[in-house]
Amino acid sequence: MDQPPSRPTWSRQIEFTLAGIGCAVGLGNVWRFPYLCYRSGGGAFLVPYLLMLVVLGIPLLYMELTVGQYTRRGPVHALTSVCPLLKGVGMASVAIAFIMCTYYNIVITWALYYLFSSFQDPLPWQNCNNTWNTANCTVYATNSSQTSTASQEFFRLRMLEQTSGVEEAGELRWELFLILILSWIIIYFCIFKGVKSTGKVVYFTALFPYIILIALLINNAQLPGAVDGIKFFIIPEWDKLLLVEVWVNAAAQIFNSIGIGFGSLLAMSSYNAFNNNVLKDTLTISIINSLTSILAGFVIFSAFGYMSHLQGLHIKDLAVDGLVFVVYPQAFSTMPVAQVWAVLFFFMLLCLGLDSEFAMVEVMVTSLMDEFYRPLIRIFKRKELFVLAVCCVAFIFGIPCVMQVGIYIFQLMDHYTAIVSIMFLAFFEVIATCWCYGVKRLSDNLEEMTGKRANIFFRLCWLIIAPALITVLLIFSIIQFKPARYEDYVFPPWAQGVGWVIALASIVWIPLGAVHTLWVLPGSPMERLRLSITPFALNEQSEDKKGGTDALPVVSVVGPDGHQTEKASVQTHL
Repeated sequence: MDQPPSRPTWSRQIEFTLAGIGCAVGLGNVWRFPYLCYRSGGGAFLVPYLLMLVVLGIPLLYMELTVGQYTRRGPVHALTSVCPLLKGVGMASVAIAFIMCTYYNIVITWALYYLFSSFQDPLPWQNCNNTWNTANCTVYATNSSQTSTASQEFFRLRMLEQTSGVEEAGELRWELFLILILSWIIIYFCIFKGVKSTGKVVYFTALFPYIILIALLINNAQLPGAVDGIKFFIIPEWDKLLLVEVWVNAAAQIFNSIGIGFGSLLAMSSYNAFNNNVLKDTLTISIINSLTSILAGFVIFSAFGYMSHLQGLHIKDLAVDGLVFVVYPQAFSTMPVAQVWAVLFFFMLLCLGLDSEFAMVEVMVTSLMDEFYRPLIRIFKRKELFVLAVCCVAFIFGIPCVMQVGIYIFQLMDHYTAIVSIMFLAFFEVIATCWCYGVKRLSDNLEEMTGKRANIFFRLCWLIIAPALITVLLIFSIIQFKPARYEDYVFPPWAQGVGWVIALASIVWIPLGAVHTLWVLPGSPMERLRLSITPFALNEQSEDKKGGTDALPVVSVVGPDGHQTEKASVQTHL
């Protein structure tokens, strides 16, 4: 029991593909993508979006899946073998995964709350006759800043019962607290057996949302005004392409949607068979992810056209903040059989959220089990109990988000994690893999696994285009950075400081990992530096292909000339 077992693999390769699609396809596809299209000139946004998919999204996903499948380790061990000096990138991935899974599950909690509320007749956000509604409540949005819709008031005053600001904590929202427990129970029973259980769940959670999206599109397309909304989506405002912000947003959306730098897909690919066709999975996951965003765009914009028709406003003048939990529920309330569409929509959101949450928890479980298998098994006896402990800890950290102040905490964490931290993390991951490890070695790994090297397009993207784009994206993210805010509320300086602490909680592992590597390596300062940027070759791959053990491998240093030198002691240090 004290020895690491052989690494499990997906029962069928389609399970990894579906899990990868589920990880990439999330709430951002039906939430952030349509919002960015709306703000960036409709169809004009599709031009930079598709270009960034080709030169940034697909090549970097190909890189991550290759590293994960070849090393057969989670982000920490994988990045340590690629570039010891930047092993902190892997540690930062685990930190970000932990931070994000604590607050991302709050979105699942909200989706469950709306799902349960959707069984009422009439829908609780359908009119202004409820106890929580104010005198300023209206059924439809107006141009007046003094009014608020029934849908907005249900979200703010009924579900969240939000306070006036982060300074006022308020009380625990017991309904949300109990639903948060339920959501973590669902997640635990979906992942507690590792890829064996997750692989079965994704058959449903990854495929069901497409049935709902198609059904919603068919329904919406028949509503008055829907065609105008779809035209707004597909007809470009070409002058928007002159704005740098549109291009940066397109790159960031590709980046965040596919999950480059999060470590989720890298961790899941470590359970692949060694000879799996990486390129096929890369193209399948990335292309289906983008097609899903475009499909969701048709669904959302057809609803925008319908709302524009009802309210007598131009589509450009609609208030679309709070798209998923405010705008779309408002559209449902006027549709025939509103309860049916509301139940299906929020159940779809639940499936989308669960897939992404699986991946985040899997990053932590995989990385910690890789690093501390023996002590963890001594303490918890079974992996299932360790997964339960991880879920319990993440649940505890998520409790502040189900207080009345929760929406402000959620916004603060999301702003400084998803916007600030991930850009730095992705930058250093690309530097570690594309430059320190090198495009030639990456191609050699591919050839060893699949019999084919990466073509000239992918090698060019890895070596020049992707690092350059990531650098530009990072620079513009810094230049355009704005302090966190929620609607009209601007966070006070002390809260912004807490936000930076949250960001640093993940970023700090990159310099700490570099310092630790240089500290423990033997030799003179120059020798330490040379060793720290010299990749390791994991000898376990040949064992795995023959069906051998998956125990921690003996590590060899691969020199610039391609020759290997035994450095078992280096692995002990790192």
